[in-house]
Amino acid sequence: MAQPLRRRLPPLPLLLLAAGGLRAAERSGGSSSAMEELATEKEAEESHRQDSVSLLTFILLLTLTILTIWLFKHRRVRFLHETGLAMIYGLIVGVILRYGTPSTSGHDKPFSCSQEDRPFTTLLVNVSGKFFEYTLKGEISPGKIHNVEQNDMLRKVTFDPEVFFNILLPPIIFHAGYSLKKRHFFRNLGSILAYAFLGTAVSCFIIGNLMYGVVKLMKLVGQLSDKFYYTDCLLFGAIISATDPVTVLAIFNELHADVDLYALLFGESVLNDAVAIVLSSSIVAYQPTGENTHAFDAAAFFKSVGIFLGIFSGSFMMGAVTGVVTALVTKFTKLHCFPLLETALFFLMSWSTFLLAEACGFTGVVAVLFCGITQAHYTYNNLSVESRSRTKQLFEVLHFLAENFIFSYMGLALFTFQKHIFSPVFIIGAFVAIFLGRAAHIYPLSFLLNLGRRHKISWSFQHMMMFSGLRGAMAFALAIRDTATYSHQMMFSTTLLIVFFTVWIVGGGTTPMLSWLNIRVGVDPDQDPPPTNDSFQVLQGDGQDSTRRNRTKQESAWLFRLWYSFDHNYLKPILTHSGPPLTTTLPSWCGLIARCLTSPQVYDNQEQLREEDSDFILNDGDLTVTYGDTTITANGSSGPHTATTNLDSRRTKSSSEEALERDLGAPDHEVTSRGTRLVFPLEYNA
Repeated sequence: MAQPLRRRLPPLPLLLLAAGGLRAAERSGGSSSAMEELATEKEAEESHRQDSVSLLTFILLLTLTILTIWLFKHRRVRFLHETGLAMIYGLIVGVILRYGTPSTSGHDKPFSCSQEDRPFTTLLVNVSGKFFEYTLKGEISPGKIHNVEQNDMLRKVTFDPEVFFNILLPPIIFHAGYSLKKRHFFRNLGSILAYAFLGTAVSCFIIGNLMYGVVKLMKLVGQLSDKFYYTDCLLFGAIISATDPVTVLAIFNELHADVDLYALLFGESVLNDAVAIVLSSSIVAYQPTGENTHAFDAAAFFKSVGIFLGIFSGSFMMGAVTGVVTALVTKFTKLHCFPLLETALFFLMSWSTFLLAEACGFTGVVAVLFCGITQAHYTYNNLSVESRSRTKQLFEVLHFLAENFIFSYMGLALFTFQKHIFSPVFIIGAFVAIFLGRAAHIYPLSFLLNLGRRHKISWSFQHMMMFSGLRGAMAFALAIRDTATYSHQMMFSTTLLIVFFTVWIVGGGTTPMLSWLNIRVGVDPDQDPPPTNDSFQVLQGDGQDSTRRNRTKQESAWLFRLWYSFDHNYLKPILTHSGPPLTTTLPSWCGLIARCLTSPQVYDNQEQLREEDSDFILNDGDLTVTYGDTTITANGSSGPHTATTNLDSRRTKSSSEEALERDLGAPDHEVTSRGTRLVFPLEYNA
């Protein structure tokens, strides 16, 4: 008979369970002890084998997914994305593991611990004088005490949720920031911030309130068997508001869809994930005073708002500071002479940002996102050529594998997860709430944004953004992180079905929707459409860079234009080997500091103002070209003038026109002068 429980040394919550008489009659002498040791070794060997098989299962899933992706790309099949394929393969393997493998363990035996008022994370069990350590797996409802999973293999393929957050999510989020197309992102920065912050909050509260009505309906019809609070509904709204249009964006990239639409969707999804996770943390932190801990309390509400702002700003600062530190290390050391060490340091600093933020109580997703953006803006310029290529490819591969691993696990979890609760009323209500929340997110905000945008967000763009609200890896990771209660288990099961539907149905309908909405495709994402000027176009430097710089500068959000001058004149020279020397931008009394912080490579670089990001700061008056009696400036203004060409207030002589007249025999005539190329497409009239 089991002896009573007694608590051991605090603060380590260990419970000592003396169960010495349970099997005493079955064991005798040293031979029994030897047999037990042999059995223990066999169990350990079997456990190791099952661990290997479980990991091999996922590797084979990814391998099969990659081969099928190649086949689909070879056949130009676009109705199913690679993430949808990974989910299908995961479903198949889940069915095989659930119904095709026998139960291998049946030794679970409950013990009563009625003297304790709370569970302990670790137990020490005394069985015939031998102590065994057990860890807490979670709560099991009394009605399911005899339905505990008896298949060891299914237990092995069920991962700890922290694996998703600490191992799989960081490379996905970092890659999103590191590969950000800054030109199109900052052109639409104001709209992206509005969709990501205000839109996500609106969507969260609309979905949460609608689902609270659904929960009340379930209670009336008798389909709610346990507690489901209003805060749980808001948490579900925050979780399911995290969009992940990976399928749509992949098709956009393959078809070269409109760059502004791509930037709006990509930028929203990148920041939306960060907002959703901080919003969910704030809702969890909502704790009203008094007996009813789930009632509305103004003080608790504003405290949650403060927590949201504090966590987001703290995570942002932590990610940016880590990126700045990495940039300084790579600038003031000679790590570029050892590309392997340089790449390893870059990788470790980037990944540690996520863990550091989580350890400090902030959100690693936000920190690693802005770390990636900072690394791309500053550190990337300091890396050697080999390290630039390696870091891009490394995080691209990690992102691909981690994302497909998560989607494979989603398919597997539908059959291997032990705590599913499917409610038809809750599921249908969730789909309706998501549709209404996305509509309230997109259309009213687009109307307000169009009041101040030069290039309006068209109805076709708005319909496509409404259609592209897929749910994916972030929603799944947030839902599976806490499945301890009845409400959270129902939320997880519903989230899983929503992800399946949006990836398969909505993702598969992306190409027909583009065609139906007449959204242009075949556009190079890295280039703007050619100017519509019928006479000629003016290009500076290498090809269309000047036109692109000027258009981006004019159309970028005003907030970014204010920030860029400070960044270009001070931060870039301090943190990188590019930009103007600090001796020319800082006051004269800062000469010593300026010389210490300015890289010698800056003085040797004769192309200071033409680094990769100079397309954000070209002034409207930098380039003026006249032809005949008409003057064309970079901003498109024209007027009567004499025949001159002006670049940086320097006028060329009429010899450039004479040279142009001598070369009028070709359809496209080109004159190069001081880094400026003038292209005049001329039409010959019969």
